[in-house]
Formats: sequence, structure tokens, C-alpha cells
Amino acid sequence: MDAKQTSTPDQALIVGASRGIGLAWVEHMLKLSPSVQVIAAARSVSTNEALAALEQAHPGQLTRIDMDITDEESVARAVASVKDQSLGMVVNTTGVLHDSSMGVFPEKRLEDLKWSSFESLMRINAFSNVMLLAQLLPKFKKDQPTYFAALSARVGSISDNRIGGWYSYRASKAALNQIIKTASIETKRRYPQLILAALHPGTTDTDLSKPFQANVPAEKLFTPQFVAERLMSVLMGLTPEDSGGFFAWDGQSIPY
Repeated sequence: MDAKQTSTPDQALIVGASRGIGLAWVEHMLKLSPSVQVIAAARSVSTNEALAALEQAHPGQLTRIDMDITDEESVARAVASVKDQSLGMVVNTTGVLHDSSMGVFPEKRLEDLKWSSFESLMRINAFSNVMLLAQLLPKFKKDQPTYFAALSARVGSISDNRIGGWYSYRASKAALNQIIKTASIETKRRYPQLILAALHPGTTDTDLSKPFQANVPAEKLFTPQFVAERLMSVLMGLTPEDSGGFFAWDGQSIPY
């Protein structure tokens, strides 16, 4: 990975922006430059109080768009509002590990597997990204480096799997990694300056990790703000030659 970093993109789309890392990423970008334009997307951004406060604090810089990442029509409507070839960065921070309302929990044994849970995690964690990328291609800049990133997880690494478990989550993140890698090969021909990356945020103090924080050392439990800043720095340090890679918050490459 090249250590050089380009200037902040003048327009970025952050998906999953209503909380956690997504919200922190929006806030970080708005503070970087008074000229940056940020589009915040999630299912309920139009009623999100934190984003409303950011919009008021940074007039003219923030646009909020309701988008259900699992609904193709919702994604299409949201993408249609973006001007052609105007996006310099897209980051999808959405993801699910557990959700009691959906009956989704990390599996410890094969007997814990449920078809519905597996299908839900694959749809949210993997397929949503390829659907989003396909819709957004005409919106990417062609005359300068452009970035598309999705939050993966180290447990999605097949070669790094040493303790098993978490079948649905591991498989969905491994599928995401494969999507990023495969799309990078195709887009290299069509969009040679487009950089695709899967990013591992580390253990972040969000709702996703809360049930699993008890044994995490304090220095290894990161705030969303720290993670957003580190991941953006890593992402913008990449070059087209790095496209399709899997990178941790500290810039280290993770084997698929």
C-alpha cells in the first residue's frame, strides 16, 4: 500500500450514516474542509437528530437521503438524486452481526444455523454492496482517484479463521470480500482510477459489538470517531494498484 494520500474528495456518499461509524465518518468529513459535500444515507436519516444538528452546524454541506440498502428500488431512488460523475468517495458502513428482532445471533454450533438468519446476513452484509456499486458506477468521477469501500471484518478472512463459529457472519463477510475483489478486476478496465477496498474497523464501541466487549482490552475497544478517522486515512492512502484489497484500521493488509 502506498503511503501517499490525495486531497479530500469534494463529494462523498456515506451509507449507514445514522449512527456508529457511519455517523462519525460524516462528522469527520464535514470537519475536514468547508467545501466538502457529504450525502448521508440510511433508512431514517430524514428524522435523525444527530444528522440534523450536523446539517445546521455545516450549512450547505450535508444532504440527507433515505435509503434502505436491502431494497433495490429504494437504492435506485437515492442514487438517482446524485449528479452524474460527481462522487469521489462512497463508503458503506452498514452491517449486521446480531438482531433479536430478526432472530439473528452468532452461531456457536452447526445446529444453531437457521436458513432465514443466513439469508438475512448475506443480503445485508454482502449483496447490498454489489447492488449499491452497480447502481453507482455512472456517478463516479473518471478524471481522478475515486473510492468505494465497505466495512468487512477480520473474521471474514478464511485463512485467518482459527476458532470457527459465527457461520453466517463469517460467510457474509467473506462473500463481501470476494465481491470487492471481483468488482475491482472488472472496474479496473472501465474505471481505471476507481479504488475498491474492504475495510476492517477493529472492535468498535457500537451496538454491533456490545454483547462481545467484556473480554476486549480497553486499548483495543475503539470509538467510532477514532475508527472513522483511521479508516478514511487508510482508504485515501490507497492507489489503483491496491484496488480489491482487504485492509485493517492500522493500514495492514489482511489475507482473504
